[in-house]
Amino acid sequence: MRDTHAQAGNTTNREFSVSGSHVYDRRGPARWIIAHLLRYPGFVSAFFGLRIVSTVLSALIPVLVGRAFGIISGAGANRVDRLATLALLVLGVVLARGVFDLAGGLSAEVLGKRTERDGRDELYLTLLGKSQTFHNRQRVGDIMARANNDMRQVNFLIVPGVDLIFESLLALVIPLIFIATLEPQLLLSPVIWIVLFAITLRRYTRKLGPVTVQLRGEFGALNATLNETVAGIEVVKSTAQEGQEARKFRARAQSYRDLFVKQGEIQAFYLPELLLAVATVGAFLHGLWLVSRGSLSVGDLVAYMGLMRLLFFPSHISVFSFAIVQLGLAGARRILGIMAEESEVDQNAGGHAEQMRGEIVFESVTFGYADGAPLLRNVSFRAAPGQTIAIVGQTGAGKTTLTKLVNRIYDATEGRVLVDGVDVRDWDLASLREQISTIEQDVFLFSRTIAENIGFSLGQQADRAAVERAAHAAQAHEFIAGLPHGYDTEIGERGVTLSGGQRQRLAIARALLTDPRVLVLDDSTSAIDSATEDEIQQAIRRVLKGRTTLLITHRLSQIRWADQILVLHRGALVDRGTHAELLERCALYQRIFGIHEDAPVAAD
Repeated sequence: MRDTHAQAGNTTNREFSVSGSHVYDRRGPARWIIAHLLRYPGFVSAFFGLRIVSTVLSALIPVLVGRAFGIISGAGANRVDRLATLALLVLGVVLARGVFDLAGGLSAEVLGKRTERDGRDELYLTLLGKSQTFHNRQRVGDIMARANNDMRQVNFLIVPGVDLIFESLLALVIPLIFIATLEPQLLLSPVIWIVLFAITLRRYTRKLGPVTVQLRGEFGALNATLNETVAGIEVVKSTAQEGQEARKFRARAQSYRDLFVKQGEIQAFYLPELLLAVATVGAFLHGLWLVSRGSLSVGDLVAYMGLMRLLFFPSHISVFSFAIVQLGLAGARRILGIMAEESEVDQNAGGHAEQMRGEIVFESVTFGYADGAPLLRNVSFRAAPGQTIAIVGQTGAGKTTLTKLVNRIYDATEGRVLVDGVDVRDWDLASLREQISTIEQDVFLFSRTIAENIGFSLGQQADRAAVERAAHAAQAHEFIAGLPHGYDTEIGERGVTLSGGQRQRLAIARALLTDPRVLVLDDSTSAIDSATEDEIQQAIRRVLKGRTTLLITHRLSQIRWADQILVLHRGALVDRGTHAELLERCALYQRIFGIHEDAPVAAD
């Protein structure tokens, strides 16, 4: 039974998921953001309700001030008392508006921060669930830009973006309602302006949208360039190419700057404020004309002009708020683009999950990336439980690729890979990988303590005593004990503070800790001196008893004790047998070892 992750409007495979995780609508950036907001209906309702009350109170202030002018200009007794009452009422309205405005702003901030938090969690889980093929296509810097900066833009889309836009909409509608209660004829100027405002706003957003998408994309490219240069700084310095990298970065930065300037030019030609100034003059003249005819009081004219003044807020803030919303939507689109990319390998939770015996069978297996020639072609062999299978061949023969098909880092394009008679695609992926350990030539260590790195595959279940036993078996305990804090010593990213041999011994200890049924050794002792290698080999040979091992190595001493040797050439299995048999009949094997027994065999 194959397992896929069904999202609203989107069905994708994934290698990892958290049970009970919330499902969001990913059919578009706006739908996705709304789906996140709807997780918190209480805060959404509070935000809308509080903003409406706050805007109504804001519109009430000029109406009360207009009544005060009416009292001053009119006749009648108790004018002072009436003015004092209005003054207290205005004060109360202002204070109440401040409270509602503060509460509404707090609701919006909570929604923005929770959306950013939940979105980042969703993206992180999605990245953990993507296949190795997917990650091979990505630039780390661009991924980081999406996870950090683009997700931050989604937060800004809500606060201040959507918050200001909703306030602006209310500041358009509610003053019109109050103006209509004063004199319906007074709606002429503001309605004409609102129509022109809507037209210019539509043109503005249509021009701004494509630029913001390019701007976010260029920022990702800029970040990726910086990340690649910093990650490869040793190569840059050793080849004295600092100038070349500086020029590349400067070109990217200039491209980003040019798009930023283009965005500013679009904003500079935004005209609603100028149009509103003309509309305000027209409204004032219209009001004076109605006053002269006796259709409008002076107090109502004052209130009318105060309500017209409220329209300056949406006119002024729209150039800023809609730009933020466009940037947020562009960021959300880039995030969704990553999450929507298909992963070739599925989790298959609920699939076959049993204790492995360790039998591995390749049945006419072919593998290649979608856009390239096959890396493996029609490979068939069987490894019995407990056997050690050595894999040799020249660089690019497909040795490492072959081993990655066993634990489903990749899936075969054609044919089948069976473990204990079950297609690996029918195994529960977690159960499959938990029982297969890989020690690679390019060792990756985390910026954590020695103990955490060795116990990584067991997580919080790693026992210190078991960690130390694995370190002893990998001949790593002695150098660990000599470190300042022993097993609690923090190491740099990728283990840069350790030598190559020390990193590989830690990787071997990490693999041995899980007590794997299948072990893959990919040139795992290449950076270890001969004396240490002999000690490690003795430990590994003891550990390998009863375990199936796939061995890629350039050391003839290791190849000799393999039960079977596979010879690969350009992705094809050209021969198999023992060392003696292959030396006798395989021309390629003879070329690899015939000149000198210690000549290295190239590793992928």
